Amino acid sequence: MRHAMSGEIINLKRARKAKARSVKEAEADVNRVKFGRTKAARELSSAKGSLATRRLDGHRLTGSDVDGSDDDGSDDDGSDDDGSEPKP
Repeated sequence: MRHAMSGEIINLKRARKAKARSVKEAEADVNRVKFGRTKAARELSSAKGSLATRRLDGHRLTGSDVDGSDDDGSDDDGSDDDGSEPKP
């Protein structure tokens, strides 16, 4: 008497690969939501960042601006120290 087997005969190698693919696909879906941005959104963010950097660098103080003195040591308005009007 023969014993009847129930179920289909499957290739274990294919089954393992299919399971691994489905696990990777699920992980990829999570990463798409977590990290996914369109190319336009990435470029816009990059442009905004570079604009902010240029603006910040434009407002940077140099060494003479920080201590308030000029290289030649003279006043900017050309007046004397007594507060009188500048000489023509």
